[in-house]
Amino acid sequence: MSDTGRGTSPDFIEALARGLDVLRAFRSGTPSMTLSEVATLTGLARPTVRRILITLETLGYVRSAGRDYALTPRVLDLGMAYVDSLSMWEVARPHMEKLVERTGESTSLAQLDGSDIIYVARVAVPKIVTLAVTIGTRFPAPATSMGKVLLAALPPAAVAAVLAEPSRSGITPRRSPADLEAALREVRAKGWALADQDLAPGIRSIATGVRDGTGTVIAAVNVTVHAAETSVETLTDDYLPELLRTAADISHDWSLTAAIPSVTA
Repeated sequence: MSDTGRGTSPDFIEALARGLDVLRAFRSGTPSMTLSEVATLTGLARPTVRRILITLETLGYVRSAGRDYALTPRVLDLGMAYVDSLSMWEVARPHMEKLVERTGESTSLAQLDGSDIIYVARVAVPKIVTLAVTIGTRFPAPATSMGKVLLAALPPAAVAAVLAEPSRSGITPRRSPADLEAALREVRAKGWALADQDLAPGIRSIATGVRDGTGTVIAAVNVTVHAAETSVETLTDDYLPELLRTAADISHDWSLTAAIPSVTA
């Protein structure tokens, strides 16, 4: 994971980059690790990892129990600071809640981060699904409906550069470049995307873009269903109109919010 010397600017702080490498090493499959395990995952030297873990523990982002280290809830502050700074959740939540009431299915909002999507808002219904999704969850963009919407919104020449970045989701996309290119052309023509068990068996979703006042896609919103319970026809005939309405409402409110002048006390 470590990429020492990755920054070419004289202002690049390698110690900070290494600290972030250590934080990112803790994932759902590795919630608790020893110093040696963290060093192996990050590729950093044990003394370096030890100093970083002690620093993070002192700051309250990591806790230790015996030889093991684990993240604390304080780490959530780092991610939620981004969401709060955009007011995205505050704007989207009432519309997403109404969408869930009308469809009885979960809905999420995501943005593009390299070749992944990362979830920034979610309203879920209590159903057992094969994939656990929370705020901050990331998946490879080509395998998701929201990812295809966000990729399709990019200039075609920029898509290859974005996809050249390795996914940090731990999941390898199965779609070929030719298939993805055809899918993105279809999304650009229709304005929405379907993912039929592309990411995991039994999971279907449909998504469309959320736009700012200039018409630029800034996020994607979806409806996710069980394939065994909900057909593609139900998704496109019944849920898609509701989703498009929700996206338009979020876009409208977001444009109004962004247009309000900020006042500094």
